[in-house]
Amino acid sequence: MTELRVTAAGAGTLLRILRDGRPRTRSELASVTGLARSTVTQRVDALLASGLIGPAGEAASTGGRPPTTFSFRPDARVVVAADLGATHARLALTDMTGTVLAEERADLDIALGPEPVLDWVVDRGRALLDGAGREVPDLLGVGIGLPGPVEYSTGRAVNPPIMPGWDNFDVPGYVGARLPVPVLVDNDVNIMAVGEHHVAWPTASHLMFVKVATGIGCGIVSEGRVYRGAQGAAGDMGHIHVPSGAGRQCRCGNTGCLEAVASGAALAEALTAEGVPARGARDVVELSRNGSVPALRALRQAGRDVGEVLAASVNMFNPSVIVIGGALALAGDHLLAGVREIIYQRSLPLATEHLSIVSSTAGESAGVIGAAVTVIEHCLSPEHADTLVTRA
Repeated sequence: MTELRVTAAGAGTLLRILRDGRPRTRSELASVTGLARSTVTQRVDALLASGLIGPAGEAASTGGRPPTTFSFRPDARVVVAADLGATHARLALTDMTGTVLAEERADLDIALGPEPVLDWVVDRGRALLDGAGREVPDLLGVGIGLPGPVEYSTGRAVNPPIMPGWDNFDVPGYVGARLPVPVLVDNDVNIMAVGEHHVAWPTASHLMFVKVATGIGCGIVSEGRVYRGAQGAAGDMGHIHVPSGAGRQCRCGNTGCLEAVASGAALAEALTAEGVPARGARDVVELSRNGSVPALRALRQAGRDVGEVLAASVNMFNPSVIVIGGALALAGDHLLAGVREIIYQRSLPLATEHLSIVSSTAGESAGVIGAAVTVIEHCLSPEHADTLVTRA
């Protein structure tokens, strides 16, 4: 066991280099890292034993026997990723690049409480593993997004307004007892921001992802990292006051919040009052797709209301990309048009000169991809990959 630790130590650094997909020889790895050839050989052997890398053919010969190249094996482990919303759940199995291998969606009320919801995640996660011919030992980790504030360091929800029974519940402990792998938990909008950044904007230094659905929230990626704030409440834009919300009661207890006038629930309620029955965000989307003028008008105004809040954020944060996602974004360009209209009116020209305001590319899979990427980046970071290699 001692010898294995010595051999595995520092293997995570080589893995980080090889994760770019380019095969390299031992000599190339020694040149890149400055390590002795014998040290590189030990670490490559440890990575080969773990299955995380594999031979990738031979490099061109320089006179003797052609040297073997090695590359990262993204299919060596898989990740179970869950995006839990207020009334729905999406689950996926991915490889170690975040590519979705299998996926399913279900109507699942988060208000059922942590045990029933997390039992569904575990049971269906095992089913996805079975369906892909994989076993629990193949599992790198589990990533979960929750529709409320999360203390990322502990994976516990903190005073979530729509999640009775979840406050301070030990989500990583509960899931980890059933699937003995690292379990990472974050706010659902944060993981959607990570997923969108990974899929469509990997070089964007400053990105904001706005989810407009049953609730409204924002995930912020700065210099490639999620910005969560002191207590994990960064980006909770749904409870910022907007002029059009005057007197409107919000579920948070305040009046005039953005969520009280521009969320899917608020639009459905307003349309129903106009004689256009709608029960939630998806009904609003369906109405708009069928050409309902009241629904289209409501979506455009919701975009303006969201833009009111984002205009101030653009001046403060100066993002390079704003991505609009969530259920209401599926309605087409009407919501996005309203957002753009107000941002370009209210924000400083310097802040909007190179600003892209776009719809989500990852779509409804943004959350599960982001949850998977969160697990992958954690588990394959040099410090944690060494532990993974040693255990293997």
